[in-house]
Amino acid sequence: MRKGIHPENYRIVAFKDMSNEDVFLTKSTAETKETIEVDGVEYPVVKMEISRTSHPFYTGKAKLIDTAGRIDKFKNKYNKFKKAPKAAKTEEAKTEE
Repeated sequence: MRKGIHPENYRIVAFKDMSNEDVFLTKSTAETKETIEVDGVEYPVVKMEISRTSHPFYTGKAKLIDTAGRIDKFKNKYNKFKKAPKAAKTEEAKTEE
């Protein structure tokens, strides 16, 4: 292993999931200005939007969130690539003759 490329300032840091208030401790070099008390000991805290305790992949509670109609926009955009039923095509061909 090469010398001098790994950080030396590892310390125990609390990571807090802001969506469900879950806190877990691990070693990290992340710089923080805030602290939190866990089990009577004060640790630096890193606030996160999502973690393993709230991510739908790990919880099995996947939700489909439609923000500003994005799903409808996608469906409308690619709707033209759907193939028309064969019955509709044959009726159009007969009316053109």
